[in-house]
Amino acid sequence: MYLQELKNSHKLIKPFVHNTPVFTSNLLNQISDAQVFFKCENFQRMGAFKIRGATNAILKLSEKQKSKGVVTHSSGNFAQAVSLAAYNLGVKAYIVMPSNAPKVKKEAVKEYGGIVIECPSTLKDRETTATQIEQEKGAVFLHPSNNLDVILGQGTAAIELLEDHSDLEYIFTPVGGGGLIAGTALAANLYGNNCKIIGGEPYEVNDAYRSLLSGKIETNKTTQTIADGLKTQLGDINFPIIQKYVTKIICVEEQEIITAMQLIWERMKIIIEPSSAVAFAALLKEKEQFKDKKIGIIISGGNVDLKNLPF
Repeated sequence: MYLQELKNSHKLIKPFVHNTPVFTSNLLNQISDAQVFFKCENFQRMGAFKIRGATNAILKLSEKQKSKGVVTHSSGNFAQAVSLAAYNLGVKAYIVMPSNAPKVKKEAVKEYGGIVIECPSTLKDRETTATQIEQEKGAVFLHPSNNLDVILGQGTAAIELLEDHSDLEYIFTPVGGGGLIAGTALAANLYGNNCKIIGGEPYEVNDAYRSLLSGKIETNKTTQTIADGLKTQLGDINFPIIQKYVTKIICVEEQEIITAMQLIWERMKIIIEPSSAVAFAALLKEKEQFKDKKIGIIISGGNVDLKNLPF
């Protein structure tokens, strides 16, 4: 069902995104007791994998829809991804951001051509404001993770990883809203050779872990994690994909995230954000289970506040 759609999405977005490098580290292989291949989406355009899904979703719109523009609500990477993708395709992007979002993020969205609309910081206010823009401007709403075209776009990172290393036994990704892990799971199922998908998630926001156990979408009572990109929850489009194709989700402590992040900075000499470190932290947490296995890890992004590092 999804094979042709994934192929089409990959072909469609190729001119607009980077085929990011895959790095390895002998020392990190020794530490994890495995062969680890890092797909470095921190080198992606706008610094994160989300440009893939945003570009695919906008390209799939009709010319009439494109003429009216797109709208999303986000204070993070998806805000920048939609802004840049829309700019590249000559489409207006309305970005609803909480008024307390960091100034640097608002400025980044504006630099990419996004039109920033500020609102109070609650989810309800963000959704209400986005709906208002939909109605007033006729803009198409793009959900950061619960949109099939976004999910398919995010899956293209795993396609490229599997093209380079077709014999991967596992791929690890961080889990936030579920778009990346759902897309990765589809790609691994269709392009991999019995390649299993493992999610990494902070204990503080482990709604996806609990959702797999209960069989329904759970919510979080707290958002106290340094992995700021993983505070969102699963949706009704990506959750069934995750249920069907994801093997397990491993929960990690805050200090484990910091340790994994620091290891990658120090040993691989690359900048990654805390959310990206969660996948590697998950491997380290249960490394006995993956001893001597060939493993891919999606480094989801590198948009980190250098004035607010956790180490």
